Amino acid sequence: MDELELIDTPMIASGDLFELVARFLFNTLIVWIIIHLLYYPKSKRRDYYFTFMLISVSIFFLIFLLGGLKIKVGFALGLFAIFGIIRYRTESMCVREMTYLFVIIAISVINALAVTLSIVELIVVNTIFIVAILLCELNLLNKQHQEKYVIYDRIDLIVPDRHDELIADLEKRLGLNIIKVEVGAVDFLKDTTMLKIHYHADENNSVNHMIKLPKEQQR
Repeated sequence: MDELELIDTPMIASGDLFELVARFLFNTLIVWIIIHLLYYPKSKRRDYYFTFMLISVSIFFLIFLLGGLKIKVGFALGLFAIFGIIRYRTESMCVREMTYLFVIIAISVINALAVTLSIVELIVVNTIFIVAILLCELNLLNKQHQEKYVIYDRIDLIVPDRHDELIADLEKRLGLNIIKVEVGAVDFLKDTTMLKIHYHADENNSVNHMIKLPKEQQR
């Protein structure tokens, strides 16, 4: 009788299991600090809180467990390309959310794949990420600059000679400290125009850049 060939099935050794758990807990702690202490206080978006945490877990285990298959750098970069073009059906992700998503993916990939780095080097790299985000979020020198699209009904004020009146009317009606106004498309039949308003704000608003209502709200 021919001998049956045994297929070697990769198993996780106890040492590898300990490293897996340790790296996962470390990655989760770093991601939680970024999301809970840096991202969430301004955005208050629980949906992205949920999304970022689960994406971090998924990316970490995907990279760590497939790392034994000697995956190439191209595979890791492919993940950036896949998640970098994510758009939800109801609304597009804002630049701030897309930036945090990219950071979360980068940190998870580094913590799972950089097995050659010592624990000290890994801590330093993650600390640099946190400090960089903190410095950007603090924005100590200037107030937050945001933009808002407005469909405006007084096209008589969009001429250059009445620019000050336009700013005053918008500030009165919107209650914003407006920096600059850009005039877009003009509909003379409906006496409306599209304005892009630049203003100072203390809080981030995830719908500022929407120029029309979602499809489900137009019905």
